[in-house]
Amino acid sequence: MTNRKLGTINIGSRRSQLALIQTKLVIERLERFYSNNPDRLRWIGQSTDRDDPKLEFDVVTMTTTGDKILDKPLPTIGSKSLFTGELEVALLDGKVDFVVHSLKDLPTTLPEGCAIGAILKRDSPDDAIVMKKSLRSKVSPIDLLLGRNRMTGPDKIKIGTSSHRRIAMIKRGNPDIECIDIRGNLNTRISKLDDDGGEYAAIVLAKAGLDRMGWSDRASCLLRSEDNEAFKDWCYAVGQGAIAVECRSNDNDMLRLLWPIAHMETTYEVVAERSLMRTLEAGCSVPIGVRSSWSDCQVGITLRLEGVVLSLDGKVVIRADDRTIIVDRAELRSESSTGLPLESSTSIIVSEEDFLLKSKVEYNLRECSLLGMRVANKLIGQGCLSLIKR
Repeated sequence: MTNRKLGTINIGSRRSQLALIQTKLVIERLERFYSNNPDRLRWIGQSTDRDDPKLEFDVVTMTTTGDKILDKPLPTIGSKSLFTGELEVALLDGKVDFVVHSLKDLPTTLPEGCAIGAILKRDSPDDAIVMKKSLRSKVSPIDLLLGRNRMTGPDKIKIGTSSHRRIAMIKRGNPDIECIDIRGNLNTRISKLDDDGGEYAAIVLAKAGLDRMGWSDRASCLLRSEDNEAFKDWCYAVGQGAIAVECRSNDNDMLRLLWPIAHMETTYEVVAERSLMRTLEAGCSVPIGVRSSWSDCQVGITLRLEGVVLSLDGKVVIRADDRTIIVDRAELRSESSTGLPLESSTSIIVSEEDFLLKSKVEYNLRECSLLGMRVANKLIGQGCLSLIKR
């Protein structure tokens, strides 16, 4: 692909406030890395007639299928690209240079010609229970979820969520809770929750989204075993908390541009998680959760991946885990650790040091992908496919 003249870079984004905040985060990281250092732009390979090249961005917003269809639960719509399809069409048509996604919205198999150019450092991957404001002083979130307090009235407690994974885990803890579908962007869902005439006692949202919107205080508690034994089975969605930047797989300029903002610890986690989901051929209609964790060992750092598949009513749960060794400690522990484009065979070697880094990263990526496959096959060996096909 021929090099473009350095100029305005067009970025595709959904129109929601959260999507635009996430796009701004990508822009800020690129500007931070390349600001006041034109040499960092010149080595990308882009040609320019200016003595002092700089990055300029234009955000192109669009509405996706998932944004348009709000009267049906997500798992019943049937598309695997509900929040990404229109953005990817614009990308492949050349209308935008890259697009920004919540990684958990991005299918594990990308369209031909697309690649993940960078995955940013993961924010909290956990779910949070967000209670109606009028109930927060009356009942604790744990008592609410476990049915220990009937301050909400004689009817069943109603929790808003459109996720089969969250429904199954809620039901596992308390089968008497009624899970009600709730759709719309974060602003809409919070508004529906706080409506005094509304039916929801609480909703479940990703903590990362609340944090990015500046609403961290709305998280009544996190749903994770570290905080409460009642949530020992709770796992998060594949890729939750991570932001992905998708570009064309043959666009060497964008691949090189995005490379420095990739965060490798996050990248290795989500490669393993997405490999697990891809092997199971599971999508948003399947109650599947994961949890990634790290520990030190003599030869490197160990990544452990746990996978959980549940029946929709939460009565059946199948678990499996495995681990792999990541070979380079220093690369992972660096706050500004950088990596290579994913799902792309494009070579972006510019020095011997890059060659060595590329070899280590590619080895680790293969090991993480194999880790996800091993955990998936363990789940399959325990009969999880019968739950997935229901």
